[in-house]
Formats: sequence, structure tokens, C-alpha cells
Amino acid sequence: MTLEATQKQTGGGQQEAQSPAELRKHRLRWWTLAVVSVTLVLETIDEMILNVALPTLQQELGASASGLQWIVNSYILVFGGLLLIMGALGDRFGRARMLQAGLVVFGVASLAAAYVDTTGQLIAARAVMGVGAAMMMPATLSIIVDVFKGKERAKAISIWAALAGIGLFLGPVLGGLLLANFYWGSVFLVNVPIAGLALVATMFLVPDSRDPEAKPLDIPGAILSAGAIAALIYAIIEGPAQGWTSPQILASVVAAVLLGIGFAIRETRTRYPLLDFAFFRRARFSTGAAAISVAFFAIAAMIFGLTQYLQFVQGYTPMEAGIRFLPASLGLMVGAIGSEMLALRYGTTKVVSGGMLLLAATMPLMLLWEVDTPYWAVGVVIALVGFAAAIIFAPSTEAVMGSVPEEKAGVGSAINDLTRLIATALGIAVIGSAMNSIYSSRVAAAVTALPAEVAAAAKDSVGAALQIAASLPGESGAALSAAAAEAFTDAFGLAILIGAAVTLLGALVVARTMPARQQPLSEAKPEEVEEAEALPAPPEYGPAVS
Repeated sequence: MTLEATQKQTGGGQQEAQSPAELRKHRLRWWTLAVVSVTLVLETIDEMILNVALPTLQQELGASASGLQWIVNSYILVFGGLLLIMGALGDRFGRARMLQAGLVVFGVASLAAAYVDTTGQLIAARAVMGVGAAMMMPATLSIIVDVFKGKERAKAISIWAALAGIGLFLGPVLGGLLLANFYWGSVFLVNVPIAGLALVATMFLVPDSRDPEAKPLDIPGAILSAGAIAALIYAIIEGPAQGWTSPQILASVVAAVLLGIGFAIRETRTRYPLLDFAFFRRARFSTGAAAISVAFFAIAAMIFGLTQYLQFVQGYTPMEAGIRFLPASLGLMVGAIGSEMLALRYGTTKVVSGGMLLLAATMPLMLLWEVDTPYWAVGVVIALVGFAAAIIFAPSTEAVMGSVPEEKAGVGSAINDLTRLIATALGIAVIGSAMNSIYSSRVAAAVTALPAEVAAAAKDSVGAALQIAASLPGESGAALSAAAAEAFTDAFGLAILIGAAVTLLGALVVARTMPARQQPLSEAKPEEVEEAEALPAPPEYGPAVS
């Protein structure tokens, strides 16, 4: 062990020996990363694994379309609403303890979800899973920030970001494999042993950490933030189905705005805020969060459309479609390894904006896809998207977490996760709505001869159109099937241009506003950060600067 690893620099320039606990933390740091990475992958896989199981759940539980929607949405609403609160609680009471509690809640709720009998029971179990996920996610990243220092932290965060992305793409693969061989509850039951093993490992390999000042929790701020976030996510999710101008959606938007204003006022006036808004005045924090949001806005919508394209248009089973997402995982791994080296050489600004430009240039290639496009052409695009995602996520996450004091790492991590979640919901809502609208208009001519109710169902989704086509005789069924597949392929390619345009705009903003280097925070308080930004930045990323 080096002198640097066994000693720490004090403010006066003298060397002070580290405590046994600090030495153990340093010695086990890579094992700690492995454990928190397992919990991260567990949560991110669960976000996507349910997508391939929805048709099966509809059959087995007799779930309505609304019921299926709330099986997904109950988790998202609770998860998003509690992220900021759980991040603050982790800072206050201990991040390892919060991670352990989250694993228990998530594992027990997953076990319950695997054996429910009704849609309502599954919705409730998914909501409790959302509580566990909100406890786990901020803790994983804040633990990494506590354990890793200096340039090793950037490498650890790159691995964390890559695994978060890999989990999203592995979800459909694992879901397809389980459903092909086991009953529907297996998509939840698989969480239980993983959560159990991770729980045991955290007790031995994850050191606890917290804000040493132990400030009291801002209860009014917590209530206002949870209400504002839940109302916003609800409006985003339900807007496409109910109509953006419907009274319920407008009321939800108004509630989100009013509660958000109330939260902002509360946080700027209370002595111990849940979230110090001074963080957002630090350019790397705000632009890093924005870059993550823009990328997830586009990529989540792409996954949403690609799943349907592979299954409904190209005819793959859920398992076959899931396996075809694997090139994205390969791209993510390569990108994660490369992002750290690229950031060291060229600076965060060039790497993140370059990744966003690559993503913006790759997504329009989907316009070239046809109903019978060979998989190799699809797989290349999927791999490029994964690579671009990695070189956006890892440096952006490091920029966000490096912009907050370590004692507030839980809150910083929660903001990182929350922006991702809201962007995911918004991307699926906006681009998904555009996709459905284009599909409906393009398939309209093919359903004119059908009864009004049947035609409406066929225009509502490509899956419904193919089911209807299968019930029609001979050439009529084949014609509708071909028209629906072609209409959806065109709609997917055109709608994804929205994501490409937003990503291109985001790349330009990042290139113009994100500082290339991280300004050391030392022990500075958020209000002192603005003064620090006026000072010259140290040569953290080498000679090449954007």
C-alpha cells in the first residue's frame, strides 16, 4: 500500500495517519463497488424486465389496459416521488443502512409480487418495490463517492454508469428467458436471491457514511417535493392517454407547478434545506444533469419503439427480441472504458458533447429501416447507441457528483436519478405519442373497410392491428398485417427524429456551457462554490481543454 493510500493531507500540509476504518475502506473499495453495482443492476433490470411480461400478465391476471399501465406507473410514481427524500435520509442516517433497508423492502415486495392473484395486489406490490428502489439508488452512487477519491472516482463512476445502462438493456433479455421457461412470477422472483446475497455482502463490504453534521430533516420540504414530483410524473405518464388538455392532466400540472414553487420557496428560506438550490448555479452540476436527461429522453423512447419493432414488425418472440438488445450492452462496456480515457485527455465538455452528437447522428439511421431490414443493420445501430450512451452518462454523472460536497452525496445522487427518471417518462410520452399519431394516420387507409370499433383498435396500436389481421381471412388479413407493419416502421423512424433533434440541441448547449474540468470543492459549502468558480481550475484533465 502506498504512502498516499495510508496517509491523508491535512489543511496545514502535514501528513496524518488514517484510522483503521479508513484503511479498511480503501482496501475493500473495489469489492464495495462490486456490491453496490449488483444492487444497481438489480434495480435497472427491473425497470425494463416488466415490459416483455405485460402481455403475459394481461392473460394470467385478466388485467385491463388501465391495470397494465398502473402496474408500471405505480412503481415509477413512488420511486420518483421518494428519491430526493431517501437521498437526504441516507445522508442523515447512513448510506449503507439505507441501502440495506432498501434491499430488504425491494426483496420482500418482489416475493409478494410473484404470488399475487389480482391486478390490484400487483399494483400495490410494485408500489412497495418503488419504495425500496428509491432507498437503494441514491445510496449506491453516494457510497461510491465516499469510498473512491481522486481519479479513481471517475473510473468507479464510469463503471457505475455503464452497469446502469447495461441493466436497462439486459432487462428484456432476462425477461424473455424467464418467460420462455418459467411462470410469469419468475420476473419478480428472480429479484429475491439477488437482493438477499447483496444484503449479506453489504454487511461486510460496504462501509457506512453520513453527513457528519447530522442536520434535521426538512419535513415540509420533503412533503412538497414528493407531491410536486409525483404530480409531474403522473401528468407526463397519463397525458398521452387522457389528452394533455383534459381536466385531470391540467389539474396535475397545476399541482406540480404550485407544489414546486412552494418547495423552492421553502428551501430558500429554511435553515436546513432538503435541497440547496445553490448546487444548480454550479455549471457542471446543472449541465451534467441536463446531459443525462436529454440522453435518457431519447434513448428510453428508442427502447420503447425498438421493442415493438422487433416483436410486432420483425416477428421475434420476447426472448429473441431481448437477445437482440445485447449489442447495446457491448457498446456500453466499450464506451464506459473509453469515456474515462477520453475525459482525461480531452476534458468532460468535448467527450459529453461528442457523445451527444454521435447519438443525434445515429438515431436518424432508423429512418432507413424497413419491415424486412436484416438484423445486422439493426444491431450496428443498437451498438452505436450503447456506445454513445456510455460516453455521455459516465462523465456527466461524475460532473454532477463532483459538484456537491461529499456530505451531500445522497442528495446529489438523488437529483441525478430523478432527472433520469423524469426524462425517461417524458421521452416515452412525447416521442411515443408522436409515434402513435403517425402510425394511426398511416394505417388509416388500410382499415376503412373494417367496423368502426375494430378499425379504431387497429389504429390504436400495431399489436392490436396484427391480432385483428390474424382473425381476417386470406388476403385481407395479410394486407392489414403488411400495412400495419409498414406504418409502424415509418412512424418509429420519423418520431425518433424528435429525440435526435433534442439531443443535437443538448450537445450544443453542453459544448457552450459545461466547464471542461471539475473545480475542487474541498470542504466548501454550496454558497461558497460560486466564489470558487472564479478561480483558475487545476489541470485535472491534462493539456487538451474545450
